[in-house]
Amino acid sequence: MTVTIYGIKNCDTMKKARKWLADQGIEAVFHDYKSAGIDAAHLERWCVEAGWETVLNRAGTTFRKLDEAEKQDLDQTKAIRLMLAQPSMIKRPVIEAGDRVLVGFKPELYAQFFG
Repeated sequence: MTVTIYGIKNCDTMKKARKWLADQGIEAVFHDYKSAGIDAAHLERWCVEAGWETVLNRAGTTFRKLDEAEKQDLDQTKAIRLMLAQPSMIKRPVIEAGDRVLVGFKPELYAQFFG
């Protein structure tokens, strides 16, 4: 099974997730969506699997700096449009393993996901 971890290289949460995977002997391909970008198909799949409310990082500075009008009336379509324009708004990390998706990093959830 191919495991891909999506995120941003210098993110502290990404470093913790990558260390956890390495400590468990799980090899993962890293995709930096800040430098390599991300397409709508991935975002749509993640939103269907995990919910756009989970995938969109509203706690981050990129989202908080948006104009109030851009933050209003959010739905999946608008959230995907915002994340395509500014990938920093995607919660990190996103793990794809086969046909499964996991968003964020919590060691106990990773243990269940990969258990």
